[in-house]
Amino acid sequence: MRFEGVLFDIDGVVVDSPHERAWREALEALMATEWRAIAPQTRYAPERFTTAVYQSEVAGKPRESGARAALDYFGVPDAAARASTYAERKQEALLRKIEAGEFAAFPDAMRLVLGLKAYGVLLAAASSSRNAGQLLRRIRADTFAAQQGIRRPSIAPGTTLLDLFDADLCGAEVARGKPAPDLFLAAAHALGVPPTGSLVVEDAPAGVLAAKAGRMTALGVARHADRALLVAAGADRVVATLDEVDADALVEGRLAARAA
Repeated sequence: MRFEGVLFDIDGVVVDSPHERAWREALEALMATEWRAIAPQTRYAPERFTTAVYQSEVAGKPRESGARAALDYFGVPDAAARASTYAERKQEALLRKIEAGEFAAFPDAMRLVLGLKAYGVLLAAASSSRNAGQLLRRIRADTFAAQQGIRRPSIAPGTTLLDLFDADLCGAEVARGKPAPDLFLAAAHALGVPPTGSLVVEDAPAGVLAAKAGRMTALGVARHADRALLVAAGADRVVATLDEVDADALVEGRLAARAA
């Protein structure tokens, strides 16, 4: 069965965003100021908030769920009550970084999106983050295409990365966040494609679990040497870069490797 729609998580898959840095810096600041009194009661230390911890506990989840998961991981007292404060400080840090331009599209993701678009495959942006759409809107697809020597009728002057997606579900309100399948099911519905004909491209275990719960095929992107986590979550294939993926094969419904 061919893939009728491809659903992309955004942070860590399509965009190298400052989310992880914002989560880390916000917690470090809280522990050094407002939460200084409780810091000795926790397992937290700045160097312990590694990328592996971020990927396993925070990545892919709705904002407050991610905040609660991180606080629980570090044994912060009253984590449920403190999660909203942490989430707010993270958001403030993130917006500062976005305004400073501390983000960029992953070239391999851009190439795959443009390749699938050329085949007429329906694409959805499906991120738990309410900021993801803003990032996509600020990235110029026409500039990237020109630099790569890619010419497509669909890439007019001023085309943004967001314009290449047929549906934008970033930050959409759903009953349950990842690892529940609600967001991806909503994205497939928005494209008008069945779940079984959908491919999800994810970098977080929570996202892979969500895809499989929705009866979708999951392609894991292990940009952080976290292949084992994605495999354990049930990814149908895991790659280190999306340049390993053959767009021709995806159109035919196969997760084949790109020819060398």
